[in-house]
Amino acid sequence: MRHYNSRTRVLVTGGAGFLGSHLCERLLAAGNDVLCVDNFFIGTKDNIAHLLPSPHFELIRHDVTFPLYVEVDEIYNLACPASPIHCQHDVVQTTKTSVHGAINMLGLAKRASRIPAAVEPAGRALGRAQQRPRIRPADRHGV
Repeated sequence: MRHYNSRTRVLVTGGAGFLGSHLCERLLAAGNDVLCVDNFFIGTKDNIAHLLPSPHFELIRHDVTFPLYVEVDEIYNLACPASPIHCQHDVVQTTKTSVHGAINMLGLAKRASRIPAAVEPAGRALGRAQQRPRIRPADRHGV
């Protein structure tokens, strides 16, 4: 952890989404420096426009399927389309965001050494896991 600043620097991926923007608000109110990362596939600048004037809030347009090299003390990985409509729009990109995004954020946590990382699919965090489309396994005949 960095010691030259009393504020904790927190990374929120998917920070311009519904959950992420509210988390950014809470983290700022708690006295943290917040680095919001979003590619704006689902999230919008309108969700975080009121946070932009804060000197303790930064916004980076970035796709978490690619590595990110920043210095942070905590990571909250909320980057992934949550609604079934958005998930089904581009299934491959949704999967990449979930898998590669989590791997990249865990890699960042590892490089930063011993920082906490919360990795939670946004749909589950919203309590809508039961609404996700289910893929039924094939029976023994492959049908």
